[in-house]
Amino acid sequence: MNIKSFKAGAKLYFCALNQNKKMELLHLELKNKHFDAIIFDFGAVIIDIDYHKTRDAFEKQGVKHFDELFSKAKQNSLFDNLEKGLISENQFRDELRLISGVNLSNASINEAWNSMLLKMPQKRVELLKKLSKVLPLYLLSNTNIIHEKAFSAYIDNQYGLNSFKSLFQKIYFSHHINMRKPDLEIFEKVLDENKLNPSTTLFIDDSPQHIEGARKAGIHAFHLKDGIDVCDLFGFS
Repeated sequence: MNIKSFKAGAKLYFCALNQNKKMELLHLELKNKHFDAIIFDFGAVIIDIDYHKTRDAFEKQGVKHFDELFSKAKQNSLFDNLEKGLISENQFRDELRLISGVNLSNASINEAWNSMLLKMPQKRVELLKKLSKVLPLYLLSNTNIIHEKAFSAYIDNQYGLNSFKSLFQKIYFSHHINMRKPDLEIFEKVLDENKLNPSTTLFIDDSPQHIEGARKAGIHAFHLKDGIDVCDLFGFS
């Protein structure tokens, strides 16, 4: 792992690495920066996500124009409420049947909704293990009870759920705390509860609107764009 060793105060320094992979620009922003903590997004950063698979699954079952209801960039308030834990999974399914006009079974809705959840490569877990030995890590995700059940079962089977959770000082799932990104309050909650200095805290997320929300809280936020693996950011393979 090509990361400079820590100086006093456990400061992490990022180097410009992997230049043959055209990573110079990616590392330029973080070169010579130091951080006391890292907050990771979950979907599309730690676990692979494909929103199109959920869209296709719903449209295959007769729900037309599903991407007008839900996508990476925007979503209907129904999905906001599910992610904030303001409605139950049964209420979500009932409302989805109502607005779609399609009488899908609970199982069909769950299967289509969860189809966006893909694999969590082992190299990312190994990266988290290495990083967790040198500074505190946090997980901050907009998610929901249906997805949590699915990815928890997957992680438990692949890596052990408790083992994975132990890599983080604290895990924040939006539906447990009734807040979601990009709202300022959720970032302030993470900072305040863990006494983190926003200027020396790194936040990594794949959604630009979440990056902007974190920056409003003073956090050093890095937008992990499509085609870039979080492991590349740390020169880890």
